[in-house]
Amino acid sequence: MLAAILFDLDGTIVNTDPIHYQAWQKMLLRYDIEMDDKFYKSRISGRINPEIVKDILPHLSVAESEQLAEEKEVLFRELASHLQPMSGLTQLLGWTETHQLKRALVTNAPRLNAEFMLKVLGINQAFHTIVLADDCQAGKPDPEPYQVALQNLGITAQQAIALEDSPSGIRAAVGAGISTIGITSTHEPQVLQQFGTLMAIPDFTDLQLWKLLNSLLDKDLSVIKS
Repeated sequence: MLAAILFDLDGTIVNTDPIHYQAWQKMLLRYDIEMDDKFYKSRISGRINPEIVKDILPHLSVAESEQLAEEKEVLFRELASHLQPMSGLTQLLGWTETHQLKRALVTNAPRLNAEFMLKVLGINQAFHTIVLADDCQAGKPDPEPYQVALQNLGITAQQAIALEDSPSGIRAAVGAGISTIGITSTHEPQVLQQFGTLMAIPDFTDLQLWKLLNSLLDKDLSVIKS
């Protein structure tokens, strides 16, 4: 029976990708690197900053990489003061309250970004546990962040649904054994589905989502994988 919903942050709860794109584009121009949509989706989206910088600018020292990442996130927060939640989020959070479901936030976002976004959105008290990549040995696509969230909530993977927008996040959630729904804010449905999502939807108003969630209130989640 469904006991919890586990939420990604960037691209799932709130569509931040246009802002991250703008920030990364500006930062990489310092190194004469011109970024397009394909570059962003394949080499930046869903990854943690140390991996991004090591991949794109391998010649930078650790200190230089950390400085670049820090400056990029400061720029992101400067640009992101008017964020709005994904359509249907308020209703979904209310639904979990009504049915006494637990909620977890599982994100690769740096701590300051996560705290900033939750405060701007007014949902900094909405989650029973928050798991950051900084809290784990490995971030997404490793399943560890989702495994930690399940442990913190005291539930099994079979009692949870994950909501994710990136291939990296989907690989992490599916790798932890969690049934996962893709949010198509950053990638096409067929891209997300090839990583094992149950479905791919544009936002939390989609009727497919509500039909599935309501059906799982008194049903074994293993039936949706068969």
